[in-house]
Amino acid sequence: MWFYKNLIRPIFFLFDPEKIHYFTFRSLKFFFKIPFSNFIIRSVYHSSDQKTSRVVMGIKFPNPIGLAAGFDKDAKLYSELSDLGFGFIEVGTVTPLPQLGNPRPRLFRLPKDESIINRMGFNNKGIESMVQELNKNKNKVIIGGNIGKNKITTNENAHLDYESCFEKLFPYVDYFAVNVSSPNTPGLRALQEKEPLLKLLLSLQKLNLQLSKVLQSTQKPILLKIAPDLTEEQLLDIIEVVNSSNLAGVIATNTTISRQGLKTNIDDVKSIGEGGLSGRILMKKSTDVIHYLRKNSKRYFTIIGVGGIHSPQDAIEKMKAGADLIQLYTGFIYEGPGLIKKIKSELIKSDL
Repeated sequence: MWFYKNLIRPIFFLFDPEKIHYFTFRSLKFFFKIPFSNFIIRSVYHSSDQKTSRVVMGIKFPNPIGLAAGFDKDAKLYSELSDLGFGFIEVGTVTPLPQLGNPRPRLFRLPKDESIINRMGFNNKGIESMVQELNKNKNKVIIGGNIGKNKITTNENAHLDYESCFEKLFPYVDYFAVNVSSPNTPGLRALQEKEPLLKLLLSLQKLNLQLSKVLQSTQKPILLKIAPDLTEEQLLDIIEVVNSSNLAGVIATNTTISRQGLKTNIDDVKSIGEGGLSGRILMKKSTDVIHYLRKNSKRYFTIIGVGGIHSPQDAIEKMKAGADLIQLYTGFIYEGPGLIKKIKSELIKSDL
């Protein structure tokens, strides 16, 4: 972690964050084509997963640390990323049709807060491209498919987009994440309201049953990815919806639209404009949501905790609050791949 934080990260942070993101992708792709490179990387970043493996939602995870959606949007790097020590990779958010997303610049670092603001807008190459990439999953990496709707699709027809992605991804993913909580697609968060949300999830569960029969497969676990900005009343509605639709669980949480508590100059924050905020600033807020969900749910369901994990202690706090699995994103960018191995080591010590 010292090498990354003191040598690599300062250089990366001199350049536009989105350009560096794609540069990193190309570099990793190139590096892993070198003979034995994957063995070198695994020897550096992997630790034995024997003590950290666990069965959640009927899936055996080699360890509980996953990569959150948004990093590998088009499922182009999941195999290489798994070699860094992740127990599972969530790809997407994917939509039925390719879309460019919002105009650039749309990704901004807040180094003083170890946070990021993004308004990417579900930029991706579409479901057909993702299926082609996942068909290459020779290493059997555990994959979560994060699905959304195209910007041009109305909320009334949103279920058709989610169903289309669900049907085409069904043979290739281990679980689904239904994303109705991104703040960067206009009107999307309205789908978190109780009535439209229940309608959407019930339609997916119906399709889940149909596909399992046709393909002679087990049904796929479906999780709902929620925002950290929901009120306690709305969270109780989420619990009721999860129970009513027999969902496998919840991913808590997505990015926040709040700007409270930032150390970054307020004028600089305002100049960035709209977007979802992630990173260390989100740690307490997302953990509070996890704790509330676990405390108030009458039926046990899986919770994947994500938001502000920058240290092993953050990961342990998430799991003590009630998370069964965790995901990294911004912490991975700020702390580097060494964070994964450190978290696994501390999880073993804490017997979690």
